[in-house]
Amino acid sequence: MIHVQGTLKARLAIWLLVMVSGLGTLLLMEAYYSTQRAAERAYDSQLEAAALTTAESVQWEGSEPVVRIPPAALQILATSHQERVFYAVLDPDGRRISANLDIPIPRAGRDKAAIEPTWLDLTQAGTRWRLHGREYDSAGWDIQDPVQIWVGHTVNGRQALAKELFDRAVIRFIAMVLLAGILMLLAMRVALKPMRQLRHQLRQRTADDTRPLNGNVPEELRETVEALDTLFTRQRESRDNLLRFTADASHQLKTPLAGLQSTSELALHSRDPDEWYRALSDVHDGAKRTSRLASQLLSLARLRHIEEADELKPLDLKTTLHDTVLEWAQREVAMHHDLGLDELPAGPAMIRGQAWALSELLGNLIDNALRYTPAGSEITLGLKASDDHIMLYIEDNGPGVEPDVRHRMFQPFERGGRQDTQGSGLGLAIVDSIAQRHEADLQVKERQPHGLRIELHFLAIRGEP
Repeated sequence: MIHVQGTLKARLAIWLLVMVSGLGTLLLMEAYYSTQRAAERAYDSQLEAAALTTAESVQWEGSEPVVRIPPAALQILATSHQERVFYAVLDPDGRRISANLDIPIPRAGRDKAAIEPTWLDLTQAGTRWRLHGREYDSAGWDIQDPVQIWVGHTVNGRQALAKELFDRAVIRFIAMVLLAGILMLLAMRVALKPMRQLRHQLRQRTADDTRPLNGNVPEELRETVEALDTLFTRQRESRDNLLRFTADASHQLKTPLAGLQSTSELALHSRDPDEWYRALSDVHDGAKRTSRLASQLLSLARLRHIEEADELKPLDLKTTLHDTVLEWAQREVAMHHDLGLDELPAGPAMIRGQAWALSELLGNLIDNALRYTPAGSEITLGLKASDDHIMLYIEDNGPGVEPDVRHRMFQPFERGGRQDTQGSGLGLAIVDSIAQRHEADLQVKERQPHGLRIELHFLAIRGEP
């Protein structure tokens, strides 16, 4: 039974959402760190420019340095994100020559700035600062002492710029995700169009339309379409077989019924009691044959439409064979034949099967042999067991069957090319259906010097019945 669990669109959307979410998380992380680095580079470049401008503004008046910072230098960092600009000019001893930055510069930072440009991140009174310091030689001045210039600002501007850049990246990402979602829905609709066309084609079919599907499908649907075509082919063959079987059954039933009607009509026109008796005997025999034919038709129909729930169970085929042959040997129909058993295996012959079906199989094999062999013929049944197979066989020394008609023996209403018997032609068809139900290999062979041998090879199982 089919249970609907969501839709392909929903599954595709969920998987794409998971992948986009994972990829989007990585992209947003990269965007966040990229905006942080971009803001750092932008403001660090401005601090370097401010330090150079401040160095150029240092002048000496006598033995005292004087710092006159032009307004342009202070405006370098005066952006919409950072309004507070600070600087300090230190002599070699760390004393402030000129400054509006009251943050103490660590000794380690001053020593490092004497060697190379230095960056410091400090926290003062709960405020984070970013400082840049470097030492400039006073070559060309009257005094040759070097000076250190430190410039800095709070990190609020950096954070504001990074946030602004990141917010823009997030907005672009969301817009791209929404656009990708719309395009994904359109793509899924286009990609699933062949499935809708196939569904529409199947819905337009009538119940008896079993023609192969016609249309263009992608590679992913090829196996599904081939499976449907195979199913339609089996349905067509099953329907054709059913129609042939129904027609044959109607013909087989019509013939004896017509004979019964003719015999009874002739008897009704006669006033001779002897004629009535002979007609009544013929009617009785015809009704008996018709009843047997109807019984076999019902058995064949039952076997071909048996429920899968009827499970095969372990049973001893030797016991079933012994009981069936013993029961048939006591019937009147077997009195003029030598019906018997060959030597059976010592132990049980265990297979998986249905007792009633196997009894039906054996009965039809025996009945078929009795009807198609002359009186006095030998009919022998037996078993041969191996580790993994059990062979059931029946053989007779009758006239046998011509090789060119053996392949038709298991078709309904087939009498092996003979019309001189009263058989219905359904016995071996029933045997074939039961053999298929039990997954047994059915073989027809010639018995030397004359006669017929039928073998069924079952899979053996271990265990007691």
